[in-house]
Amino acid sequence: MIDMTHKIGRIVSVYFAITGIGFLVSSGYYEGMIATTNSDPILINLSGMVHFFIGMTILVNHFRWNKPLKIAVSLSGVMFFMKGVFLIALPELTLQTGGNPAQQPWVMSIGFIAAGLVMGYFSFLGRPYNE
Repeated sequence: MIDMTHKIGRIVSVYFAITGIGFLVSSGYYEGMIATTNSDPILINLSGMVHFFIGMTILVNHFRWNKPLKIAVSLSGVMFFMKGVFLIALPELTLQTGGNPAQQPWVMSIGFIAAGLVMGYFSFLGRPYNE
């Protein structure tokens, strides 16, 4: 049976890789989305709820910090959780990051694809069985 670290790692790695490909292939769309500072409040709250639930689900089922893949999986849970908290509790502050010239889709694409490939390598090709 595949352990929890590898299960979550596989899911998150594929998500990161697809997100990075999306930033690369649809960069015009994401440039417009990043530049937007006026968003529908309901959609912001729903996005926060989804990020919060994904993060909490990962953290409730996986809070391990003793090996690189376990750290990466737990850290991804923390990042999803924190984004959800900020989108729900501080939506105006979070939306102020829109239009930031440092947020370039190609840079974000490289980061997401790299994270997805590294986590995917260890999740799919590592030792996925309980020892």
